[in-house]
Amino acid sequence: MASKVSCLYVLTVVCWASALWYLSITRPTSSYTGSKPFSHLTVARKNFTFGNIRTRPINPHSFEFLINEPNKCEKNIPFLVILISTTHKEFDARQAIRETWGDENNFEGIKIATLFLLGKNADPVLNQMVEQESQIFHDIIVEDFIDSYHNLTLKTLMGMRWVATFCSKAKYVMKTDSDIFVNMDNLIYKLLKPSTKPRRRYFTGYVINGGPIRDVRSKWYMPRDLYPDSNYPPFCSGTGYIFSADVAELIYKTSLHTRLLHLEDVYVGLCLRKLGIHPFQNSGFNHWKMAYSLCRYRRVITVHQISPEEMHRIWNDMSSKKHLRC
Repeated sequence: MASKVSCLYVLTVVCWASALWYLSITRPTSSYTGSKPFSHLTVARKNFTFGNIRTRPINPHSFEFLINEPNKCEKNIPFLVILISTTHKEFDARQAIRETWGDENNFEGIKIATLFLLGKNADPVLNQMVEQESQIFHDIIVEDFIDSYHNLTLKTLMGMRWVATFCSKAKYVMKTDSDIFVNMDNLIYKLLKPSTKPRRRYFTGYVINGGPIRDVRSKWYMPRDLYPDSNYPPFCSGTGYIFSADVAELIYKTSLHTRLLHLEDVYVGLCLRKLGIHPFQNSGFNHWKMAYSLCRYRRVITVHQISPEEMHRIWNDMSSKKHLRC
């Protein structure tokens, strides 16, 4: 009798296991949201591709805008959107840019939109000051991530997201920093050339071919477990680069499925490699400090490590001494 009961028990377990196995291959999984069952017959169809499967983002940019300018591109579509990475205490730098090369009214007939990118500060007083500044100038966007050096990548992705969402019909986008002087004449007329057909899938700046620094004392330290490869893909220095506006959405969407790195320019290079977009080298982009010379500054597009006082001086010289030949 005991042996018969054991046999029946084993038989019952086998039957249940078979039933569960059959259901698991014929019924949809909990992550599938379609209305039709995903059966083994569907897999056999010729038009089935893995692209039909929705994958969950590994790097969801789930931050909310605390300050936004969603209507900045409504009336006139910009030829160029300038995204400037800055911090809360850099009011003097922002103001210098507003009064010099970042002035949206510098070029008659060419619409430019200038925006400063920030995260959230731990000091509520600084947050309030930036909010008041935003109410005056309407050129600041903020998301609710903590503003820090290690979150510079989030800052750039916020800018990409903003362009893709609120200004997707712009022609070009520039990403730069608040200590950069930009020679707008060279940028607009020599590089971008408004009279020509806008490029697509275009990306240019000072291209760097390098590898991760493993020294923990370095500002650019990259842990091996975060990036095991010995070389980075070609990337443009984050001090300043230009891309066609269609690339903003491509990079933002690619970032959702690309493991986050704290080195912003390297991370953008990773996204470009996934997209098959190769950044072009342009010697006009300088990612270092240049001794001031009006003639030298006339030949470049960007110069690094410029103080607000220097920015005014350079701009005034370029504006008032256009008649001087070098």
